[in-house]
Formats: sequence, structure tokens, C-alpha cells
Amino acid sequence: PVIKVDDLNQRLRLGSRSKSPRWAIAFKFEAEQAITKILHIGIQVGKTGKLTPVADLTPVRLAGTTVKRATLHNADEIARKDIRVGDTVVIQKAGEIIPQVVRVETEARDGGEVPFVFPTHCPSCGAPVIRVPGEVDYRCSNPPSACTTQLKTRIRNFAHRDAMDIDGLGIKLIDQLVDRQLVRSLADLYRLDETTLAELERMGEKSARNLLTSLEQSKHRSLDRFLTGMTIRHVGTRMSEVLAERFASLEKLRSAKLEDLESIPEIGPVVAASVHEFLHDPDSIRLLDDLLAVGVRPKAIEPSKSSDSSLPFSGKTFVLTGTLPKRSRTEAEAIIKRLGGKTSGSVSKVTAYVLAGEDAGGKLEKARRLGVTIIDEPEFERMAGLIPES
Repeated sequence: PVIKVDDLNQRLRLGSRSKSPRWAIAFKFEAEQAITKILHIGIQVGKTGKLTPVADLTPVRLAGTTVKRATLHNADEIARKDIRVGDTVVIQKAGEIIPQVVRVETEARDGGEVPFVFPTHCPSCGAPVIRVPGEVDYRCSNPPSACTTQLKTRIRNFAHRDAMDIDGLGIKLIDQLVDRQLVRSLADLYRLDETTLAELERMGEKSARNLLTSLEQSKHRSLDRFLTGMTIRHVGTRMSEVLAERFASLEKLRSAKLEDLESIPEIGPVVAASVHEFLHDPDSIRLLDDLLAVGVRPKAIEPSKSSDSSLPFSGKTFVLTGTLPKRSRTEAEAIIKRLGGKTSGSVSKVTAYVLAGEDAGGKLEKARRLGVTIIDEPEFERMAGLIPES
């Protein structure tokens, strides 16, 4: 249930946080739990080579569905909870969706439980498993082209509707293409022909033609969708949009230096390093060159109003902090973007203005230290042309 303030004026006075209104609060029912047994622990290999342990369970009803599997997250989580094969465990659904192990019922152990040993080699391709210092995850050391499971999951991500939107390229077909070694990289998708596709299971001439048409159309998707499909660590749809807006073309992005990436307000050092590493990795370089060779030409995204120099906030980055007297942060951000500006969640040297309301905190202090111009809502309204200059 959600409880809301039933007065519009009070709502305006209360304002909003960056992601939720202050005038509403949600109360969640206590998560339903169930007791079951771990029959086996296996390993899933993800699109970035990450190895995720997953428990096979004695089937049990939980929150409206029958649960047979639960993620164990990583090796550290297994060690922290002392999870063993054969354990009786309490499970619940995280966010009412993803089954997870809450705790082990240690008093139910009979001595037959077996500790899980994390594999030293990838269960898909047999390559040694690596763990980067400072990270909790183990990863396959092979590139996607040499690891079947990685390649399959990357193709699924590449074909996703938020990425290259390749209609007709489903899981079953991807499995066939990779297992038969018809596709060994993303670029090989564009080398498929109608005869080869039509001979596959669940395919015919019409399905083959439709897929080839979709593949041809995907060659000219926008740069942000192309980057989403590249499976760059820490880069999702929003970061792809940011990169595409900043660099406009794949050629410009590929020539970007690390400091160019770090200078983008919405991109932190971890994301910048990840993008830079991807662009300079020999396997990634070969893949990008190969995609260009088969005719993939990502388009620049439609220019936003921020490129219109006549707009009052063109090229200016704003950071909002505190509660504004008249409008929510969402409303203020919409005005900034409409007038050519950008918003960021953190103050930096490239911040043009900090729009501060009541109860502003650390962002305001940092703005003062960096000498960033601080404005209140009346000044913001004058700059935006919402009220006449006095």
C-alpha cells in the first residue's frame, strides 16, 4: 500500500527527492519465505564472463510460483552464509521476483552436506578463472569468441530490442548458430545467407528472409543502441546515450582518451576506465573493425536541444540539491533540458550552476569549495525567462 498526502499545495511544499516524492510513502508486506533443500550448485556464465553460482532446489511454492532455483550471487556470499550442497535453507524473493537464499538451517544438518568449491576453470570453455583484485566476482579468462556461453549471451544482448533490435533472432536460433559454428562473433551474424538459415530447425525460407531483413536494418541503428549491444562492463542504456551524445560517431569515440571520458559529468572513473579498456582491447578492436567491414554503420543520435546555442541553458550543466519552494526536482530538470541544459547528480569543475533549495547538503558545500555559481529558485526562474527581469 502507498500512503499519499491528499493536498496538492502540501505536495508542492514537500517537494521530491531525486527518485521519489516526499509526499508519498510505500509500506511493503513482509516477504513470504519458504523452506527447501539445496540439491546441487551449478555455475552460470554471463555475457561479461562473470561466473554466478546458482542453487538447484527441491521445488517449493513461494509467492505464487514454484521455485526450483535460486541465485547464490558469488563465492563470498556462499562463504559468508556457509551454504553447502544438501543444506536445508530459507528462501524468499528479492523484490518479489528473484529467489534468493536468506539463511541456512544449520540445526537441520546431518553431516552429509558438502561444501561448495568454486571452479578454477570456466565450465563452458575450460579457460582458467580469474578474479580481479578488489572485485567479488570470478570471470572466465577467455574472450567471448572463445567461450560458447559468453558468445550466446552476448548475441542475445546484441539482438535485444533496446540494442540492435534484431527481430527473429531468438534464444533457440542463437544456440543453433553458435553450436554449429555458423556464428563465431557478432559480425558473423551479417554473413548469414538465406539458404543456411532456412536449413535450421524451426526456420524456413520466409523466416530466413525476415531475419536477414531485420539484420540489414540493424546495420544503421543509432550509436547509443549499438553501444548498448556491445556489452561494455558498467555501460547500460543510459551510459550509452551519454557516450553517443558526447562523441556523436563511433570513430570519435574510438579515438577518445581516458581523460576525455573522465571529463564527462555523468561518467565516473570506473565507467571511464571500463570504456577505455574495451576500446583498446585487441579482441574488441578486431570485433569493431569486423562489424564495420560487414557494413554496420551506427548513426549519430538525433541532436538534442542542447546543441542549439540560442537556448539560454545551452551547454550548461546544473546540479540540483535541497527542496525547491515552488516545484519538484523533476519539474526543474525538465525545464533545464527543454532550454538546452543538462543535469548531473554530482558537483564537479564542469558544473555551471548549483540550484539549491532548503536543506541542501554536501553538494552545496562542494560547490562552494570549487567556486561553482550557486543560484536559488527565483534566480533560476529569471534565467529561464519564467519571470521578467527586475
